Amino acid sequence: MPVPPPAPLDGGTASSLQLPADSMVPAPSPATGTVRPDVTHVGVAVLLIGPAGAGKTTVARFWAERRPVPTAHISLDDVREWVRSGFADPRSGWDDRSEAQYRLARRTCGFAARNYLANGISCILDDAVFPDRPAVGLGGWKRHVGPGLIPIVLLPGLDVVLERNAARSGTRRLSDEEVATIHGRMAGWYGSGLPIIDNSRHDVATTARMLDDAVARSLMSPPQW
Repeated sequence: MPVPPPAPLDGGTASSLQLPADSMVPAPSPATGTVRPDVTHVGVAVLLIGPAGAGKTTVARFWAERRPVPTAHISLDDVREWVRSGFADPRSGWDDRSEAQYRLARRTCGFAARNYLANGISCILDDAVFPDRPAVGLGGWKRHVGPGLIPIVLLPGLDVVLERNAARSGTRRLSDEEVATIHGRMAGWYGSGLPIIDNSRHDVATTARMLDDAVARSLMSPPQW
């Protein structure tokens, strides 16, 4: 049998990749002065929040693909669907198994984000984070990525998310009643202090520019969360 190579002595490197340190991504310091940071060339970690049908994945992928610095898109739904046999289908309701798979996927996404950032690659994650449910709240993301994560809410009107949901198929398509319930609970983000983008009447490119603006504002004046 071939002998595996020995582990690195410092326990922190593998080949040419630097694994993330034990510490989380630190919170950004408020920018000095009034000069707006050039967000297109800054290393950042962004969490794009929104209900089903908000366009999170589409906007996140578009934004990541067009940045002039290396940027990864990490989709929680994609990671959750890595589980094939025994997948906790969200259409069947929320139970202990669903929550366990969600937590596992979130930890996996958090590790991936830290690993990318440690190697000079920015990232954007997307997730339907509820403001009123600790089990699927921001606390978990802060634990797994760190306070340097920048949360931004994408919240179009209910008619828009219903229309977009109707165009979906498979596990990504939810009932109209569930979409309406999720959208209503997302309204709790108003007044939270987090940046909110209403992309009801904007195309993807315009929404991505609005996302740049929101990230720049968060770097200049980090939100408390």
